[in-house]
Amino acid sequence: MLSSSIMGKKLQMRQMKYKDDRIKLMNEILSGIKVLKLYAWEKSFEKQISDIREKELKILKKTAYVTAFTGFLWSCVPFVVALIIFTTYVLADDNNILTPDKAFVALSLINIMRFPMSIFPMLISALIMSSVSIKRINAFMNSEELDSSAINSDKSFADPIIVENGSFDWDGTESINPTLHNINMRVKTGALVAVVGSVGTGKSSLISALLGELSKLSGLVNIKGTIAYVPQQAWLQNATLRENILFGKTYDARKYAKIIKHCALEQDLDMLPGGDMTEIGEKGINLSGGQKQRVSLARAVYNDTDIYFLDDPLSAVDSHVGKHIFENVIGPKGTLKNKTRILVTHAVTYLPEVDLILVMNDGTISESGTYQELLAKKGEFAEFLFQYMKERNDDVDSEGIEDLKKQLLEHKEDLPLNLSRELSRQCSSTSEQRLHRTISVESKNSDHKNSSVNNLLKKGKEDKLIQSESLEIGKVNWNVYKYYIKAVGTRVAMMFMLLTALYQVFSVAGNAWLSVWSTDVVTPSNTTNNSSNQTFYLEVYGILGIGQILAKLLSQLSAAAGGVYAARYIQKKMLIRVLHSPMSFFDTTPLGRIMNRFSKDIDTVDNTLPTCLQMVLNFCAMLASTICVITFTTPIFIFVIIPVIILNFSIQRFYVKTARQMQRLESVSKSPVYSHFSESLSGVQTLRAYKVQKAFINQCEKNVDRNLSCFYLAASSNRWVSVRLESLGNLLVFSAAIFAVLAKDMSPGLVGLSLTYALQITTMLFMLVREATNLETNTVSVERIKEYSELNEEAPWELEPKPDPRWPIKGSIEFKDYAVSYRKGLDPVLKGVSFKVKSGEKVGIVGQTGAGKSSLTMALFRILEATRGQITIDDCDISKIGLHDLRSRLTIIPQDPILFSGTLRINLDPFGEQKDDSIWYALELANLKNFVKGLPAGLQHQMSEGGENLSVGQRQLICLARALLRRSKILVLDEATAAVDLETDDVIQQTIRLVFKESTVLTIAHRLNTIMDYDRVLVIDKGLVVEFDSPKNLLSKNTSKFYQLAKDAGIVQ
Repeated sequence: MLSSSIMGKKLQMRQMKYKDDRIKLMNEILSGIKVLKLYAWEKSFEKQISDIREKELKILKKTAYVTAFTGFLWSCVPFVVALIIFTTYVLADDNNILTPDKAFVALSLINIMRFPMSIFPMLISALIMSSVSIKRINAFMNSEELDSSAINSDKSFADPIIVENGSFDWDGTESINPTLHNINMRVKTGALVAVVGSVGTGKSSLISALLGELSKLSGLVNIKGTIAYVPQQAWLQNATLRENILFGKTYDARKYAKIIKHCALEQDLDMLPGGDMTEIGEKGINLSGGQKQRVSLARAVYNDTDIYFLDDPLSAVDSHVGKHIFENVIGPKGTLKNKTRILVTHAVTYLPEVDLILVMNDGTISESGTYQELLAKKGEFAEFLFQYMKERNDDVDSEGIEDLKKQLLEHKEDLPLNLSRELSRQCSSTSEQRLHRTISVESKNSDHKNSSVNNLLKKGKEDKLIQSESLEIGKVNWNVYKYYIKAVGTRVAMMFMLLTALYQVFSVAGNAWLSVWSTDVVTPSNTTNNSSNQTFYLEVYGILGIGQILAKLLSQLSAAAGGVYAARYIQKKMLIRVLHSPMSFFDTTPLGRIMNRFSKDIDTVDNTLPTCLQMVLNFCAMLASTICVITFTTPIFIFVIIPVIILNFSIQRFYVKTARQMQRLESVSKSPVYSHFSESLSGVQTLRAYKVQKAFINQCEKNVDRNLSCFYLAASSNRWVSVRLESLGNLLVFSAAIFAVLAKDMSPGLVGLSLTYALQITTMLFMLVREATNLETNTVSVERIKEYSELNEEAPWELEPKPDPRWPIKGSIEFKDYAVSYRKGLDPVLKGVSFKVKSGEKVGIVGQTGAGKSSLTMALFRILEATRGQITIDDCDISKIGLHDLRSRLTIIPQDPILFSGTLRINLDPFGEQKDDSIWYALELANLKNFVKGLPAGLQHQMSEGGENLSVGQRQLICLARALLRRSKILVLDEATAAVDLETDDVIQQTIRLVFKESTVLTIAHRLNTIMDYDRVLVIDKGLVVEFDSPKNLLSKNTSKFYQLAKDAGIVQ
């Protein structure tokens, strides 16, 4: 027993580790499900989950067999003890005669031990699970925390931000190359400090270090005052837009309206169906990147703190909106003019207006000073401006380039020779060139919006984005039990029931034989030859016991095997169906709700349900055998047992209704716990910066309390039914005893047999009702899993006949009277679109928010399915081929760079189809080769969850490398450069022009400069194609929609 307990503990720890790995990966898959679908990577990640699950099930199987063997040993103990007692008694002395009073009193006492002993293995298992869980929680609670003393808050210092000789690192260990080193900075009260530098030089890390998120290795850091933080990737709550801006603060209408105006959110609020009371969804799913960033900035401004850390908030907005925000919020005349501000930026046109510039290079501040001072130094900053002017000559807008040139001309005598020459060269450009070679500009209304969710909202308040979780009412449907039995395996289930019944047959036969044995030896005719019969009776009793033991062992093993079969089948079916679900399901279902199924409900199926089912069948067989024995020995007892059983099950039915619904409520109330906790973890840096941890902890505790209240009520109702069942059981024992006494012609052996079984009936009735209730309440988990195993599926991944392996060869695309809506009953977002893109053509797609730009690309990948018309690629109707055959032949670089934990190689090539040489070449083209070579593990470098151990720019370059590896004939850029700095944008645009020059390229334009040299521009308005011509022709018509967009963005005058 000791060895099995030790083994069980080790197995439990290993199983929990695999469970953690599975849940972590599942969480990542659900967070990046759109990327998986666009890249047709579901099978690869399904295999990864299945591989982990198989390891988990292997441990679960071993645990089940160990538990089954332990349970078998304990269940055999009563019989073995009885056999030893009777054998010892009758063989020790010939005068020892086994009479009914001795045999059945001993048997009754042994049976009293039977129930505790049958429960004992489960107790040991529960103790092992508790021990492992406590150990894991203890290890977590004792793990290293952020050093709160690393950041001083000494108010005696004159300046609000001081760093002296600071060295910082993410992992907190002394290293030769810390993330940041030799950091020295002093920021005066009310100063605006800009932090500039290339991708991966440590700009965001510097902000994190000042927030205390990096471990301080050495130096002094003092921050005096309250802090607001705007992260590079905006973090939003699943709440209304107003609640996200207020962030727990009291609503002040005048202040709020002013901030909305200054953060350029007025037009966005007009467009949202519920204004600022619109529910924005999980992770702000129905807002564009630019909208999310402006809401994040508005939250910071509304908090009215002393210090503002702004991590590149202008990168995701267009130039004129960025200028509006800088002038009205961040700049020297903005709302925050008297606040201390640290601004990470790549917008060089704003640099002359800041008080101090910090130039980051290789994790340190290489230069610092005012704009004029840095130009005069003719160092790295001046070189940075030279590269910017040279590379951006074709990419800057007329307004921005002219501002920059004016600023530089004022200091021409201080400029390095190369920068002065470049400035002179550009100033000689013609006005026509300046018109067509403009700064990277986002069209006025080009914020990408998840139109699917936007359209879901358009039905108004009655059609909420996130629907309440469905809650079944009434008893669990028999189909759910059939579903579980099917998962167990019909043969295994039948074998278990047969063996359980056989066990009871042997058990009853053994006790009946004991009755015959004890009655026979007290008969006068047999007193002389008693010794000769004792051995015979003992042998038969032993044989019946061995049959009992074997039946029990086989039934335990079959139950263990069936539980593992069910666990594998149920989880795999749900996983496959969820991965096959359309994107609309993920848009409207919180991640925590899905994760609840894959964690708590799967855990119930793995560990709890098999035990419940086994115990219910055992107690059913025991109760049936008990009633049969008592009724056979005391027929009149049937007149008592029938009404009592009816009353018993009436109580049970009344109780089950409550217990079952409480279990459903407990399961549903657990989803908000997962969702809120996951949401809090993803925004933990923001929460700590605003010092609102307490409020979020309180909310988490409220969610947990709500969940535990359901659990408490379920436990209370369990006690309620226990009292009543105990009383009914005692009534049956009393009745059996009275009838046995009144039956004078009844043999002593039968009386003993009847009373022995009667004494067990209380426990049996109680345990049967309790376990039947537990079975039904835990079957709710199967019910919830079955619901997700029957979700509506998108089209098949593969269809026969498959397209030519080289398809598409040309890359021509044609939309023919194509219409699509996001779900049945909603207005179409594309209304009979018809146009043709020639092979190798470069087409820009522009239009206002909600016009249907992204709907067009989602239709191309069949994320959306047509309601009318068709799309053909190389004259092949894409609706006639499988989704994976389609999506694997197209390539998209999405707006949000999504990476997964695992190696860098897996993130680039999850199917392992590419050779290392191909991967290195793609990295070289993406300007990442030197960076990856500098990593200790190279391609095997481990990525953290979401790729958080890389900068946003590096993540986007990895997404570019993915596209380069596929080398598709059709490339879609869905605002791929919307949230990256200008340098990364340069790399992406140049590489695309080089590598995909023979491919068809569709670009949803965030910055209009990226499509100025394209062959044609497609202008969409209200789901219709309104213009489709070359940029030059469209700009030549001042009545064109494209001309108006360019004018609004400041490209044309």
